[in-house]
Amino acid sequence: MASETKKKFNSSVFSSSISVVISLSLVLFIVGTLFLVLINAQKLSNYVKENIGFSVMLEENTSELDCLRFLKEIDANNFSKSATLVSKEQATKELRNELGEDFVDFLGYSPLLSSIDVKLNANYANPDSLLKIKNQLHENTNVFEVYYQEDLVEKINSNVNRIAIFLLAFCSLLLIIAFVLINNTIRLSVYSKRFLIRTMRLVGAKNSFIQKPFLINGLYQGLYGAIFAIFMIIGSLQLIQKEAMHILNISDLKVIGTVFLLIFTFGIFISWISTYLSVKKYIKLTEHKLYK
Repeated sequence: MASETKKKFNSSVFSSSISVVISLSLVLFIVGTLFLVLINAQKLSNYVKENIGFSVMLEENTSELDCLRFLKEIDANNFSKSATLVSKEQATKELRNELGEDFVDFLGYSPLLSSIDVKLNANYANPDSLLKIKNQLHENTNVFEVYYQEDLVEKINSNVNRIAIFLLAFCSLLLIIAFVLINNTIRLSVYSKRFLIRTMRLVGAKNSFIQKPFLINGLYQGLYGAIFAIFMIIGSLQLIQKEAMHILNISDLKVIGTVFLLIFTFGIFISWISTYLSVKKYIKLTEHKLYK
């Protein structure tokens, strides 16, 4: 009889797990995506900053050999992520294609100069560093002008800092919401078994005996929820792989492994602690409070 009662008890506890696992996996999917963004926050910031660049306009009489030598010199500097030489002829051809007409025939000459387009390393993508780089490059006699959009650089740096603050605040809020959602979902699941818990209590069952199936079930819920969340994240990464590979580090197994480990840890811990607190609460409830 006791064995049959225990089987019914365990079956009843496990029967309500599906909705908990689904809710848990959805929340963990959001939390896992959040972890992935947080781990890649610096890379996202660097990706934005490294799209900042400037152009070094060269003097009219600069020879091709001097242009190539200066290009190598710039490319070897720490501030340079990449440097590309745009010859006068190439610049003229590109502008002619953009305008849709031959402005050289109209003017009688090409007013364009050879230039070197430079993309910056993220550490140098700020107004102060750019000003120093500009003054440094002007020391070369082949440099006619160094051009970059100062307002754009300031706005990008300002917006990156604002986004970082917003992201941190949003992440903190989302973690709190995730905890509350998971906790409430599990509390509702345990709440539906409050009469069963009370019955077991009346027949003399110990607290550990009552808690055991719930806690084991809580661990399984956290485990299954984490597994489903990981599969959803893997599917999402596959869908956005081409678009996100340049701004998210989704090919590094160490990063992905860290995210998956965090999901497992967070899912199992929250599920177990929420189950423990909920069962503990309903074990202590008096009979007249069961109906509230």
